[in-house]
Amino acid sequence: MQPSPHRLGNATFENYVGLESGYTEMAYQMSAHVLTVGYAIMLAALIYFILTIRQVRPRYRMSSILSVVVMVSAFLLLLIQQLNWTSALQFDPATARYRLAPEGVEGIVTAGDLFNNGYRYLNWLIDVPMLLFQILFVVTLSRSSFASVRNQFWFSGVAMIITGYVGQFYEVTRPGLFFLWGSISTVFFIHILIVMRRVIKEGVENAPDSAKGMLGAIWPLFLISWMLYPGAYLMPYLYSFSLEPALSESAVVARHLTYTVADVTSKVIYGVLLAAAATRMSKAEGYDWEVQTA
Repeated sequence: MQPSPHRLGNATFENYVGLESGYTEMAYQMSAHVLTVGYAIMLAALIYFILTIRQVRPRYRMSSILSVVVMVSAFLLLLIQQLNWTSALQFDPATARYRLAPEGVEGIVTAGDLFNNGYRYLNWLIDVPMLLFQILFVVTLSRSSFASVRNQFWFSGVAMIITGYVGQFYEVTRPGLFFLWGSISTVFFIHILIVMRRVIKEGVENAPDSAKGMLGAIWPLFLISWMLYPGAYLMPYLYSFSLEPALSESAVVARHLTYTVADVTSKVIYGVLLAAAATRMSKAEGYDWEVQTA
C-alpha cells in the first residue's frame, strides 16, 4: 500500500500505518511493551548508578553522575514516548485493529496526538553530549587535549541529533530530503566514531593492566550500539528496498525494538562498563571501597 502524503503531512510512517491499515493486537502490544521495557530499564539503571557512585575515587565520579543525568532524561522522555504511542492509537472493533481513526471518518484523525519520534530526539539531544563526555572523566589522555575533544564531542553530537531530527519529518512525504538530512547527520556521526576511537585507544594505553580489558571492551560496544541508530532511522526503507517507505507494521515494531536495544546498550551497558573500569582503576590507585566500608 502506497502512502498518501496529503493526509497526514510530515508525520512519520508509524502514523501512516495506523491510518492506512492499522495495527494488529500483536504489533500494537509488542511496540507498547518494548517501549515500556525501555523506560523501566532506565529507571532500574538510575538506581544502580546512584547506589554505586561511591565505589570509585572522587576523580572518576563525574562519569557516574553523568550516567545518573542520562538515566533521568531517558526515563522521563521514553515514558512520554510510550504514553504517546498508546494515546495516538485506539482499538477499532470493526477491523479488530488499532488505528488513528477508529471511527472511520475519512481524512480525520480522532485518537488525539499523532505518534512522534521527536521525543527520542529530545532525549538524545540531552544524552548524547553527556554520554560522550563520560569517558573523558575516566580515561587519561596523553596526546589529545581534553577541551578539544570535549568541544568536538559536543558540536558533532548536537549537530548529528538536530539534522537527524529535521530529516525524520520527511521520511514519508519527501524521501529526498529525508536522505539528505540523514546524510548530513551521518557526517557528524562518523566524526564522533573517529574521535571516540582515538580517546579509547589513548585510555587503554594509559590505564593500569587490570582496567585495560574493560576499557577495550567499550569500543566494540560503542560501535555496534551506535550503528543501530541509523538502521532504525532507515527502517521503512530497509523493508521496502526502494525509494518508497514500506507502510508495514513489522517495520514499526522493528524500529521500536532497534531503538530500544540501541538505547539500553549505548547508555546503560556503556555506563556500567565505564563504572567498572573506574572501579578497577581506583583499586589500582589504592582506593578500595569494599575495604573502607568493611
